[in-house]
Amino acid sequence: MAMIFQLAVQGAQMLLVLLLAPLLIGFVRKVKARLLRRQGPSLIQPYRDLVRLMRKEVVLADNASWLFRVTPYLIFAATWVAAALVPTFAAGLQFSWTADLIVIVALLGSARFFQALAGMDVGTSFGGIGASREVMIASLAEPAMLLIVFSLALVAGATQLSTVAAFMSSPEVGLRVSLGMSAIALVMVAIAENARIPVDNPATHLELTMVHEAMILEYSGRHLAMIELATFLKLVLYVSLISCVFLPWGLASAGAGPKALAIGAATYLAKLAALAILLAVFETAVAKMRVFRVPDFLGAALMLALLGTLLLFVSRSL
Repeated sequence: MAMIFQLAVQGAQMLLVLLLAPLLIGFVRKVKARLLRRQGPSLIQPYRDLVRLMRKEVVLADNASWLFRVTPYLIFAATWVAAALVPTFAAGLQFSWTADLIVIVALLGSARFFQALAGMDVGTSFGGIGASREVMIASLAEPAMLLIVFSLALVAGATQLSTVAAFMSSPEVGLRVSLGMSAIALVMVAIAENARIPVDNPATHLELTMVHEAMILEYSGRHLAMIELATFLKLVLYVSLISCVFLPWGLASAGAGPKALAIGAATYLAKLAALAILLAVFETAVAKMRVFRVPDFLGAALMLALLGTLLLFVSRSL
């Protein structure tokens, strides 16, 4: 009976991230619109967009290969699995042994690899531009992410997220400058990885600035819906990751009952809403930077992550 309950909770987490992903995007758009004194679209508009895309016929280029057709499903599957592995409202779930930070980085890297290949598959200039820019961003974002993982592993003694969350919520952590640097670096990487302002703006289709949109211009119908849903899931993943690692309060512990799980779910939703509001305020306050400035932005994240790691080594040797 306990095994069935644990499997049900694990399944609830997988469904929760899937159902919340479009709502989070709609919430960020709504807050941004209200900050700009506009009415803005409905909170459920992303769900309507996905349903509309699923109903449309898929239009494929004559020279599109099997890779172009398969890639949307691969990206969606890899991103959903990665998002479902991050503890949201409870730690120590049935599949928590697989919730390793390095596994999550590998899943996201695989999704990016296939997306870049699919962007170049049909041979359009926009796809090639988007793929080259995406790889340029990845060349700085992934090392920064790995350094953040390394810093957390040095502090918590593991890369398993439930263990990291349990350690970070314990009183022995205290205030550490290295963790503060890692937190800022993770936020900067999250902004870049999710194509948010100031690194990218998916709402525009300007040749000089677009990255993510350039790679998916040739997609339509259900293929585009899968990629869009994977993009929504990626934002939930990073917000959940920041919440789990640096704001781990309220997480239900392993084997917790329904009451603790309900409190964990309510706390998770509150943290999700607070971080979404902060994201909307930040995007409203800054402007989109030019593409050649993106390496400076991600270089700062890389240096912060590196300094955080070095500080941990220095503090341990004293």
